[in-house]
Amino acid sequence: MKIAIIGAGFAGLTSARHLRDFGHDVTVFEKVHDVGGVWSTTRLYPGVSTQNGKDTYHLSDFPMPKDYPEWPSGQQVQAYLNAYADHFGLKPLIRLSTPVTAAVQGADGRWTVTFRPEGGAAQSEAFDFLTVCNGIFSSPAVPDFAGAEEFRAVGGRICHSSEFVNLDEARGKHVVVIGYGKSSCDVAVGLEGAAASVTVVARELIWKMPKKLAGVLNYKYLFLTRMGEGLFPYIHLKGVEKFLHGAGRPVRNSMLGTVQGVITRQLRLKKLGALPRGSFERIARSTVSLVTDGFFDLVEKGRIALKRDNAVAQLLVEGGRRFALLKSGEKIPADIVICGTGWRQEVPFLDPAMQERIMDERGNFLLYRCILPVGVRNLAFNGYNSSFFSPLSAEMGALWIAALLAGGLRLPAEAEQRAVTEKRLRWMEARTEGKHARGTNIIPFSMHQIDELLEDMGLGIGPLQRFMEWQMPVKPGSYARVARELHARLDGAPGRVQPRAVPA
Repeated sequence: MKIAIIGAGFAGLTSARHLRDFGHDVTVFEKVHDVGGVWSTTRLYPGVSTQNGKDTYHLSDFPMPKDYPEWPSGQQVQAYLNAYADHFGLKPLIRLSTPVTAAVQGADGRWTVTFRPEGGAAQSEAFDFLTVCNGIFSSPAVPDFAGAEEFRAVGGRICHSSEFVNLDEARGKHVVVIGYGKSSCDVAVGLEGAAASVTVVARELIWKMPKKLAGVLNYKYLFLTRMGEGLFPYIHLKGVEKFLHGAGRPVRNSMLGTVQGVITRQLRLKKLGALPRGSFERIARSTVSLVTDGFFDLVEKGRIALKRDNAVAQLLVEGGRRFALLKSGEKIPADIVICGTGWRQEVPFLDPAMQERIMDERGNFLLYRCILPVGVRNLAFNGYNSSFFSPLSAEMGALWIAALLAGGLRLPAEAEQRAVTEKRLRWMEARTEGKHARGTNIIPFSMHQIDELLEDMGLGIGPLQRFMEWQMPVKPGSYARVARELHARLDGAPGRVQPRAVPA
């Protein structure tokens, strides 16, 4: 089949590799000048690094370089993805600086993709199948502040954290950072020594996990294991998880309570007035954020001012000076406002009728297994599953799509796919208190979702590997066999089903 892929991050690159390896004619469209997606050099704000260590954040058969630090920088991750594209010969498949402006499906199920190469005129090309890999961090969400127009008119700057890539622009300036997630705290620390002042304004404080609990135990031994996932109730409980959320719940509660107590003391949260509301269990309601190195030290020293339970009500210009007026009534100097306020999951290249088909009435993506739009043929999404193990999740998603096209999946009827997906969306919405990223947030259940993909492919892991992952961090290298086994089954088996379009 002739396949178009939109986006060249983890999901786009691994989709390109595996779909090509299964015999398809693949073209990747990337709107910026380099590969990487969220790790593109166009989006690397000061201080950005991975949340996972390099041993858990890589594609299965392509480990990160040994000389990388445990938590690689954004620049190193981009270099890693560029090396992956080179190593597996993907560069000839990728059209850089070529944004897709429209993708329209015809009555025959094929797609007409319209794109505009940098400096050129719009062009169109026909494809049999479309894989959307533009990511769930595709469009920065920046609030519409009152007074923003006048603020900008006198030289003030308002931007998303992903757009603040030049530290020199903040030298000698008063900077207000909106939000308390990873990007906000990373940027705040990165401004140390450059900005005249740094103020972090947080509507709500969330629980954060230190990289090393009590300064000793790497957090991966707690939360990048199957035991770590099992501490939080999945939509379906089985095995040991039934015990942990049934008769063994006091044991589970004691474990989480102990971690909460250690973190509270280690980070001096009470002393700094930074203790979040609610129990530590709420860390899993949305994306789990690691502590940015040095953040709380700078708060304690007064070099980062933390304004909790607050928000910017208005931007002001008085006497030629710029300020942010907080809802508490406090007025603080503000030359630059950096918004770590999340992302919008958008597919603007799809027409309104198609967007309506792939979403429910609440605007959630109606994707079976976070990949397949129910009732829409010749279309798949990959990377629409925010995960602790994003590279591995994307790779398993790419293989799932390859198996789908080869007729090698065990899938229920469309009605059951829709029912399962709608039930999952309601559960995700409830457990995340509405922060389910339009149905794409699977944290902390990364391995649960990978298990479901493997089961569909008939390639589940064995009891020994499951036992090891219950106690120790998941090793992506253990899943390199999945591609080999899928090829052996689909390429080597007599009477193999040939690649075909997915029926409506």
